[in-house]
Amino acid sequence: MFSKILIANRGEIACRIIKTARQMGIKTVAVYSDADADALHVEMADEAVHIGPPAAAESYLIADKILQAAKDTGAEAIHPGYGFLSERASFVEAVQAAGLTFIGPDPKAITAMGDKITSKKLAEKAGVSIVPGHMGIIKDADEAVKISAEIGYPVMLKASAGGGGKGMRIAYSDDEAREGYISAQNEARTSFADDRVFVEKFVEQPRHIEIQVLGDKHGNVIYLGERECSIQRRHQKVVEEAPSPFISDATRKAMGEESVALAKAVDYCSAGTVEFIVDKDQNFYFLEMNTRLQVEHPVTELITGLDLVEQMLRVAAGEKLSLRQEDVTLTGWAMETRVYAEDPFRGFLPSIGRLTHYQPPVEEDGVRVDTGVFEGAEISMFYDPMIAKLVTYGETRAEAIAKQRTALDEYYIRGIAHNIPFLAALTAHPRFQAGDMTTNFIAEEYPEGFEGGLLRDEVKEAMIVAATFINAVVKSRASQIEGQISDPIGPQDKRWSVVLGGETTTTMIFPYQDHSEVAVGPKSVEIICDWMPGEHVFHARIDDTDYAMEVDNLPLGWALTCDGVTRDVLVLSERAASLYALMPEKVAPDTSKYLLCPMPGLIVSVAVGVGDIVKAGQVLAVVEAMKMENILRAEKDATVKSVSAAAGDSLAVDAVILEFE
Repeated sequence: MFSKILIANRGEIACRIIKTARQMGIKTVAVYSDADADALHVEMADEAVHIGPPAAAESYLIADKILQAAKDTGAEAIHPGYGFLSERASFVEAVQAAGLTFIGPDPKAITAMGDKITSKKLAEKAGVSIVPGHMGIIKDADEAVKISAEIGYPVMLKASAGGGGKGMRIAYSDDEAREGYISAQNEARTSFADDRVFVEKFVEQPRHIEIQVLGDKHGNVIYLGERECSIQRRHQKVVEEAPSPFISDATRKAMGEESVALAKAVDYCSAGTVEFIVDKDQNFYFLEMNTRLQVEHPVTELITGLDLVEQMLRVAAGEKLSLRQEDVTLTGWAMETRVYAEDPFRGFLPSIGRLTHYQPPVEEDGVRVDTGVFEGAEISMFYDPMIAKLVTYGETRAEAIAKQRTALDEYYIRGIAHNIPFLAALTAHPRFQAGDMTTNFIAEEYPEGFEGGLLRDEVKEAMIVAATFINAVVKSRASQIEGQISDPIGPQDKRWSVVLGGETTTTMIFPYQDHSEVAVGPKSVEIICDWMPGEHVFHARIDDTDYAMEVDNLPLGWALTCDGVTRDVLVLSERAASLYALMPEKVAPDTSKYLLCPMPGLIVSVAVGVGDIVKAGQVLAVVEAMKMENILRAEKDATVKSVSAAAGDSLAVDAVILEFE
């Protein structure tokens, strides 16, 4: 076994690999850019080597710098994580030429499976079902339109070297095929330095289900069950689970056996994933093989009891697999949500900045948090906006979902926008809980975008009770501090007016030795809670139901978050409530005459000029942020009055790009 390895990655995956290496007694070397000098993976590793400026193209993607760092520190092997250099055969060859071990598959497998066109041809030859399409390289937008029309809409345009949802566009018409080809090609060129694009039939009502495979250098390959990854946005996975609530044992076996056959065809030796698109009748078609560790690997680990990073290390060191196919068992249910620095209320635009507060849920009782950040860390514009992977485990799917929802309520993040409200809404959705999902789930359920989760009546009442209890605790604490208040009357002797959503409810609280009673109007509600001022998360049992709520101070009350829904809850005296009702409502400024930059990013192009008449839906500009291109369109017909930005400009959020007449 290796005594020291270098991790050619950053963030949560670097931290994840370090944890397993530490348990195995293996020392680790981290690499870092200027932007990551204070990153968690740098702190966790035994050694760290600086490799360049913030841009990945000048640091994490420079193979020579990675190899030099390994040589200088005496590392014997390199683990690539995922992304960056993990699927570049040339990097593997360079690692091997330097006398080091690559913790992953051989260059042959990466070359064969890393190119989507080549991999589909190999899959077809190996007897694996593939989606109908045109496997040749498309030379230009006109040819993309012609081929798409011949296949029949809808079609998917894909970057041959793509991954992670980048360089992919769905087209339902000639115009969308033309536009999608150009965008996919541009994104592929930027992300992968390879602008080849191909097209295939888009399977409607599809599920995205993948098989985890594991092979060694002695010809042994097994599969470790499947993962359901159908909840996606812009082809990027949002929620993953194992096993799938959809496929049968027979389908699982068939998919697994085909995956093993494909892996054996390329002498695969490491952890890898074979991805399929599955229709409503459980017919499955090969999509691609990812020759690396997947972001969602923890759900497989939890239901199999295997540490996939450990298996990769042992295989790379030449060991045989310690188990056979018949030894693989799937126990319980695991679910993962990807916590991102993005604003779901603004079209999921990336958010950057400092984590002024960061308190993940406690890792116990089936809760696991894979993260690469800490309180005070900065989310940079240079890398993927993932904050963490939140994983929960239960004996049943319902239990895994319940734990996931509670853990999301306990995840306290401030300083940046994040997608936890959206994740909470997804996991609470009746259709998701029933296991009724396709890759179109988000588009179907949120066609106008995400506008917030539903505040259930029971949660609303719980918020009123919680705010009354918090108010009592805070007032009681203040009354014990000399000179802080002049009113000797304890809060339990007062009536309070609780304002939530424009409605006012009268409450009173009656504390007892082991619980409190809160009168909510004519109703009496029991609460058991030990919350203290300063705690960001409020845990309570309210009428036999457990709640976790995030708590933020307001001048006249608290902002409470539960079930992904945030509400301002004001606790006022009856007199103050009557005066508050007379306060004028603040009106937001009118920005309809401006095209504002929706995120910090780089202007790729501006498609219009002063005096141009634009139509609703017309492309106005393209902004690149966190390696993704975002197309900005006109919301209505208008005339361009002025242009304030040009290609190449770096803009802050809400900076003016265009002004309309």
